[in-house]
Amino acid sequence: MDGAYFRVHHFARQLASPFPLLAAIGAKTKNIEIGTAVIDMRYENPFYMAEDAGAADLISNGRLQLGLSRGSPEQVIDGWRYFGYQPNDGATDADMGRQHAEVFLSLLGGEGFAEPNPRPMFPNPPGLLRLEPHSEGLRKRVWWGAGSNSTAVWAAKLGMNLQSSTLKNDESGEPFHIQQAAQIRAYRNAWKEAGHNWTPRVSVSRSIFALMNDRDRAYFGNGSKEGDSLGYIDENTRAIFGRSYAAEPEALVKQLAQDEAIVEADTLLLTVPNQLGVDYNVHVLEAILTHVAPALGWR
Repeated sequence: MDGAYFRVHHFARQLASPFPLLAAIGAKTKNIEIGTAVIDMRYENPFYMAEDAGAADLISNGRLQLGLSRGSPEQVIDGWRYFGYQPNDGATDADMGRQHAEVFLSLLGGEGFAEPNPRPMFPNPPGLLRLEPHSEGLRKRVWWGAGSNSTAVWAAKLGMNLQSSTLKNDESGEPFHIQQAAQIRAYRNAWKEAGHNWTPRVSVSRSIFALMNDRDRAYFGNGSKEGDSLGYIDENTRAIFGRSYAAEPEALVKQLAQDEAIVEADTLLLTVPNQLGVDYNVHVLEAILTHVAPALGWR
């Protein structure tokens, strides 16, 4: 495994403040990527977040991969209001999340913007001041969790990597993996048109379980979601939810090879059932790495 990415949800009975966790993992590990998928930017103060992100990235020696988004369905109604945020007149909460993200990106650029005090407590470098600590290179390790083709294009124009999850807006009525592959291609075309001078990364998320024993079959053998499903993430947005994969390793290899979005992406995020404990998840991941990944050419 090349890394570990963490979900961030507020008002849920789980860890909702990612940077203490990311910094702790960064201090205890040496090689793996440490990421988020995703941080809901409707809740974030981009200035404070830039300081936290810079510190966590330096502690991990530049291994942070920050997935951001405009948010998803959550535990409470308009939870960001309790954090003191309110969209501007005429804007939506999604607009607000994207605005917070744009400010955050500009801060990670490291340019000075704040007028220094002529009588500072500590000596200042010349010119306007930036937020500290600043971690060089983190700006290129920011991802956007896009739920639609248009937001994927927007992320490309701003120079963010792309995270595409197990759901997206149903924009064509085609199977999920075909729509997601089209989203990735739209993103890459927009990236090329924007003229960025570096190559971005693209991830997709999947729930994949190799059925190796009776326990695996009891958990996932009969309840695997073998087809896509449709639903509404708000009153006006119909979403398509991608299938889960659960089968014997040989069958998994054949099924996954036909997933167009996995083929288009360069990074695969495996979702794990956190209710089943560490030992079982180690088994789940080991089974995929040992019996599925080599046959598909995954590193």
